[in-house]
Amino acid sequence: MAHIALSTSASASATLLLPFNRGAKQWTNKLFPGFPKRYGTGFSLFPNKVVRFVRSGVTVANGGVLEISEGEKAPRSYVWQDNKKPRVCILGGGFGGLYTALRLESLVWPDDKKPQVLLVDQSEHFVFKPMLYELLSGEVDAWEIAPRFLDLLANTSVQFFQDRVKLLHPADHLGMNGPSRSRCGGTVHLESGLLIEYDWLVLALGAESKLDFVPGALEFALPFSTLEDAHKVDNKLRTLERMNFGKGTPIRVVVVGCGYAGVELAATVAERLQDGGIVQAINVDTTICPTAPPGNREAALKVLSSRKVQLLLGYFVRSIQRVGNAEASEKLTDSGAVPGIAAEHDHEKYILELQPAERGFQRQIIEADLVLWTVGSKPLLPLLEPGDKPHELPLNARGQAETDETLRVKGHPRIFALGDSSSLRDSNGRLLPATAQVAFQQADFAGWNIWAAINDRPLLPFRFQNLGEMMTLGSNDAAISPSFIEGLTLEGPIGHTARKIAYLIRLPTDEHRLKVGISWLTKSAINSVSSLQSTLSKVLSGS
Repeated sequence: MAHIALSTSASASATLLLPFNRGAKQWTNKLFPGFPKRYGTGFSLFPNKVVRFVRSGVTVANGGVLEISEGEKAPRSYVWQDNKKPRVCILGGGFGGLYTALRLESLVWPDDKKPQVLLVDQSEHFVFKPMLYELLSGEVDAWEIAPRFLDLLANTSVQFFQDRVKLLHPADHLGMNGPSRSRCGGTVHLESGLLIEYDWLVLALGAESKLDFVPGALEFALPFSTLEDAHKVDNKLRTLERMNFGKGTPIRVVVVGCGYAGVELAATVAERLQDGGIVQAINVDTTICPTAPPGNREAALKVLSSRKVQLLLGYFVRSIQRVGNAEASEKLTDSGAVPGIAAEHDHEKYILELQPAERGFQRQIIEADLVLWTVGSKPLLPLLEPGDKPHELPLNARGQAETDETLRVKGHPRIFALGDSSSLRDSNGRLLPATAQVAFQQADFAGWNIWAAINDRPLLPFRFQNLGEMMTLGSNDAAISPSFIEGLTLEGPIGHTARKIAYLIRLPTDEHRLKVGISWLTKSAINSVSSLQSTLSKVLSGS
């Protein structure tokens, strides 16, 4: 028998994660009736004990037999409001997860079949990731592209938990699947110790930056994929700008990766620093954005060239080291760089060793005040309980769940996977890219297919429609290549305006779209008046 301990720390056990839409106090009473009056804040179902699942031939609601052990506290079970209605648990609140929840909310349901939806995410905020770059340029405010889940879901029946997924125990493997409302699909174990039993599960956990495959990257490079990452980068830039103010010493920024993320980041940082910085972008390919439409690539190259971004193409980073001023000067001198550059700074530097990816290139060593990392990612699918081979999710080499064309995980009819958590091929056999556009479209299908499964209707196969590709290149610059007009690329201010309108339409809720739209119009009007005043001042001073 395999003993799987589901224990939590004392601090985690003392924390009760609750839906907040109607107040924590109300939901405490609903989840644990009589809890505050009878037990106080130190309540525990099994004080100083742990509940363990013991694999056996007997199956109960949570898929195992309970065994009590001494020394640790028991996990707590989430109590759904109505066990007669379908229970949908969505893991991850990005484009895939949040938009699936909103899609389920918007569909018309029979009264007895409208599901209870629980959304779990480790962050307090939804992040519209394609517009993180605008935080660095000051074009948008954080609330516009990173609203709180509680605010977005305030007028819905969707409940939200801020927590991390620890274990997943599916119980819907083929051969055990029963009617949609009479059989539990499995359980999710959160890091706080909460156990959630579900009928339907959506895996939309996204991915995180992978920095551990290059020595020093994890310790010294900053990723750029979350709201926290964007704040760290912005704060670091502010610190460097303050330290270098009036010294005439350029801030040296290295961006690793020249895909869309790397190019957008390099263009944004170069525009922000202007003559006060030197931006270098490294890519293992000999071109930038190798999968982008030619129009987008050409527009990006023009902007990067105009902002004097140095492209180091055909190289990969072998290692990153943090060194003091004297060490940096010595290493740069040994590599043939101009001596004395690092000595002009009074803070620690980073030295990157670059290895050529092709013959004919020479090894290089470059210096940086800030290293930004945009290559590599790994899915955040939860680990399954060990020894649970019959229930194991089919994962590809990258750790993504293999799904059928209806977005259901193969062998698990109660689990849907989308975005970075899924591995799905298009009609030509190519893996779909892990982009916001794909996740957004998958969310629409996932919501519909859950509706269809609950109502015993046929599920729809997912078909991705490529609407085109967009990239920001600065505060008033962007490039858009719509798929429906071959060869057309909108760039410059026109592309910038079109991109913002497209993303405004894609924001999660009508209420949030209205608030952000008013905010952007107000900012645009203020900027126009300011520009007009500046022009008039120049004309008057010239006359």
